[in-house]
Amino acid sequence: MVRMAGPLDEIVQFAADIEKWPEILPHYRWVKLLDGGGDSKVVEMAARRGRIPVKWRAKQEIRRDGPTPVIHFHHIWGGTRGMEVDWLFDPQHDAVDVTIQHDFQPLWPVVGKTFIGSAIANHIVGPQFVSAIAGKTLATIKDIVEGRDPRFPR
Repeated sequence: MVRMAGPLDEIVQFAADIEKWPEILPHYRWVKLLDGGGDSKVVEMAARRGRIPVKWRAKQEIRRDGPTPVIHFHHIWGGTRGMEVDWLFDPQHDAVDVTIQHDFQPLWPVVGKTFIGSAIANHIVGPQFVSAIAGKTLATIKDIVEGRDPRFPR
């Protein structure tokens, strides 16, 4: 969870407008719209974890039926295929708590009768790639919203 001192609508807009992420997030190489638009789209996303390039495809759905929007991603291609991701927003008095939840239970590879994908996901993919990229994304959006990113003066 990252607390961002800014208006909910602005924070949600930065989080939802994924086609603009390469312009605002230095670790993103590209986001290509493959299908849809608005609150329901399929995209190809590419980022870097340090020097390591990563790429995946996901379906993004923005759910606006609750008290705050939920931005949901379902990864449909790449090493994280099957991962479910939710961006959750919890408005506080003068800030918004933003949480990115990941659920990744891969069924690869099978050794004997045991799936070792969960061990790989929990010890390598999750902490070394997913959490690192998501953490940079949250930190950068926080800096922009709070006026600390010189590329986006307030």
